[in-house]
Amino acid sequence: MNLVPINPKIYDPKVEKFPIRKGYGDGLLSIGETDHRIVALSADLVESTYTHHFAKKFPERFIQNGIAEQSMASVASGMAAMGKIPFMASYAMFSPGRNWEQIRTSICYNFTNVKIVGSHAGVTVGPDGGSHQALEDIALTRVLPRMMVIVPCDHIEARKATIAAAGYEGPVYIRLCRENTAVVTAEETPFELGKAQCFFASPQPVVGIIAIGALVYEAMVAAKQLEEEGIPVKVLNMPTVKPLDEEAVLELAKEVKAIVTVEEHQKKGGLGGAVAEYLSAAHPTKLAYVGMNDEFGQSGEPMELVKYFHLDSTGIIAAVKDVLKS
Repeated sequence: MNLVPINPKIYDPKVEKFPIRKGYGDGLLSIGETDHRIVALSADLVESTYTHHFAKKFPERFIQNGIAEQSMASVASGMAAMGKIPFMASYAMFSPGRNWEQIRTSICYNFTNVKIVGSHAGVTVGPDGGSHQALEDIALTRVLPRMMVIVPCDHIEARKATIAAAGYEGPVYIRLCRENTAVVTAEETPFELGKAQCFFASPQPVVGIIAIGALVYEAMVAAKQLEEEGIPVKVLNMPTVKPLDEEAVLELAKEVKAIVTVEEHQKKGGLGGAVAEYLSAAHPTKLAYVGMNDEFGQSGEPMELVKYFHLDSTGIIAAVKDVLKS
């Protein structure tokens, strides 16, 4: 897999940062201007999910459901059955966290064309604390039949993912983060549903890193330092967790001695689980996982928590060195 163009200023100490959820708002507004079937629903979190721009411009296509996530899923399913393309947004802890059964039965079982947007996922929610830090949502959605799961790495990719999801027929879950995140990609970075991209590639890599979401930036920082220390690395961004880009994973596994997966999610059931499930049958490979170790988050500043739970570049470097020693 060849390198793709990314933000040339990624390693600049002053690299631009924006909330990944901003990309959703930008993408929703963009497709709303060109497709009258697009409708938006909110569970009393319009500004937090960046749905407010759409709501202001297209009030006749916006529904404020209030704090009733289960109802929102049912309403969205009904609107999809009538030919609309609903995007329903809330905190990930509430959707899919609170309305999982309605998503399962009303949306996935009936194969309705609904896009579920879960914002404020991961420990980077920060001071809101463990009760609001969704760390299980990828597992919840990945297990559902007919569901596509997308985890964009920055606001540019989130915008592209939102637009692409609108053109895909079927249920989609898009996972977003709250905090300002370094811009990793560029406008010319390719994006395709179900496809990984290579963001970093040392000559003759010995370890592969597969990362998603806001931690892709941390993976890139780690890769640069590892290369400088004489450990050649290849980094894949895997924005579509389901369906997994099995071809890219297999190609990487055949090229390196070990793979480390990186995600702001429980180690079990998320990206790491998807990679392990596939490679255990297709090409057994030494694996290590950077993620939450069967634990809840806690209150703190976003990057303070990323460091505390060893999800930062230092934690990724340690995981790489440990798996190469084992």
